[in-house]
Amino acid sequence: MPEARISIAHGQMRERELEHVMRDFYHQRFNVLLCTTIIETGIDVPSANTIIMNRADKFGLAQMHQLRGRVGRSHHQAYAYLLTPPDTALTPAAKKRLEAIQLMEDLGVGFHLAMHDLEIRGAGELLGESQSGEMQEIGFTLYSEMLNSAVKALKAGKEPDIDAPLHITTEINLHAPALLPNDYCADVHERLVIYKRLANCDTQDALDAMHEELIDRFGLPPAQAKTLLDTHRLRIAAKPLGISRIDAHSDAVSLQFIPNPPIDPGRIIQLIQTKKHYKLAGPDKLKVTVASADTARRVQAVQEIFKELAA
Repeated sequence: MPEARISIAHGQMRERELEHVMRDFYHQRFNVLLCTTIIETGIDVPSANTIIMNRADKFGLAQMHQLRGRVGRSHHQAYAYLLTPPDTALTPAAKKRLEAIQLMEDLGVGFHLAMHDLEIRGAGELLGESQSGEMQEIGFTLYSEMLNSAVKALKAGKEPDIDAPLHITTEINLHAPALLPNDYCADVHERLVIYKRLANCDTQDALDAMHEELIDRFGLPPAQAKTLLDTHRLRIAAKPLGISRIDAHSDAVSLQFIPNPPIDPGRIIQLIQTKKHYKLAGPDKLKVTVASADTARRVQAVQEIFKELAA
């Protein structure tokens, strides 16, 4: 093709040089542009009437659609040639992409093209076994909780914590049974649902509503169920103090804090200096000596400690 005047454009070129090449092509100072897929979007050259895509089987469906749209942008008849190896060398997905791009010749085919692309690549399943990405590893429920936590943080003007996406979950040991007994709620599935709902309660009001619902459905809760509710009350109250673990014995209460807890260190030092039963048991642990024979008194003792820490 001795009459062809060829120039080259690709993404490794300097900005000014690339701009100069595209301006010359627009003004028809040369008539063949040899380039990469850098022209995929945003290029409008009305005089361009032919595009030749080498190894079109390597391109995605949307990419081929965009490249094909670089020509035929005026009243002139345009042509798009897709060069591929023999059919025997094409993958099944590549064949489907090429068939789809050949069938889409009318105006406004973008939606149908997207549907074909979704059918070829697969949409994945939100709740099935063919899930995509990390959701398959952690499960849909946990993924939803992590997503909800991130959205709440962004709405509050905070940056989501990637290392601890679900924040802290306080481990509480009152050295007493905390459960729903079989004779109180006989259905195993129903007990699991209630456990899950209790764990999802983020406020004391929500926990009070669950308490009322349990009384309405099953009657007054026994001691084990009361301990379970108290455990969740302490969990909710411990979260804003940055407490990761509570161990309440009959003679002492031990609190362990997360790194950099949202609490004034001066307050802890003040309590240690003014009250003899407050002691540090390590860099992140606080031990409070307090006698509490039964579970109710232990819960009350922990709540009083929370009040003093938050004062």
